[in-house]
Amino acid sequence: MPGSSKVEDGRRFWLSELHNRFKQQKRKVTAAVISTQAVLLLIFVGLWEAAGRNDWIDPLLFSYPSKMFMQLWKTMSDGSIWPHVGMTVTETIVGFVLGTLLGTALAATLWWFPFLSRVFDPYLVVLNSMPKVALGPIFIVGLGPGFMSIVAITLSVTVIITTLNIYNRFREIDTGYIKVVRLFGASRFQLFKLVILPASFPVIISTLKVNVGLAWIGVIVGEFLVAKLGLGYLIIYGFQVFNFTLVLSSLIVIAVVATIMYQLVAALERKLTAGWRER
Repeated sequence: MPGSSKVEDGRRFWLSELHNRFKQQKRKVTAAVISTQAVLLLIFVGLWEAAGRNDWIDPLLFSYPSKMFMQLWKTMSDGSIWPHVGMTVTETIVGFVLGTLLGTALAATLWWFPFLSRVFDPYLVVLNSMPKVALGPIFIVGLGPGFMSIVAITLSVTVIITTLNIYNRFREIDTGYIKVVRLFGASRFQLFKLVILPASFPVIISTLKVNVGLAWIGVIVGEFLVAKLGLGYLIIYGFQVFNFTLVLSSLIVIAVVATIMYQLVAALERKLTAGWRER
């Protein structure tokens, strides 16, 4: 009827306006957050610069932003920093990907075989609590002082955490849902494929973000111990020659690259888990 059509059109128009206002408000809040973050960063950098130039802090130990920028510009211009960045990023990506895949595979194995989960549970707890730096010399002797030992140290940091997080999620799936699926005759493989894994997917993706930081920790620790190339090596070298500007500038590079990796994983998470948020 004409009257009901007008009411429906008016309702749609009202909902569209409400949605547009919500999006505008969200954009305003986002802009305010970004602006506040930028202002705080500028204030911090400005105070640090003033403190270094006026000797309010020891410029030998703490340096200051313009001095670090010149250091970075010099190493980027002559190309000396790029091999270090490339090596560290490669080690981090390999450790990150392998750690996530191996941890997920181990979690699936523990879920599939409950007997194994009961057997290995105390060992996982011990390995998780063990300082990973203590394993470094063993990896170095066993795998040699190079790429493989650094990746192994990274895996020692990432695999156990990934396994525990994802396995705990597997165990927390609604038992009522599992019983209903089994009543329909689903096999254990079908149960895992159609219920356990899809329901755990948001947690798996979220674990990627945790593993970004853990992978960087493992790589830098490994480079501290054994590397002759990489950002961790630059930090140790700068410390040995009392060039703390080199140390701090290397930390800035690590922070920038790690942030880029984190944002990429966060974007992947938002894209792949959008469906779960809408349900």
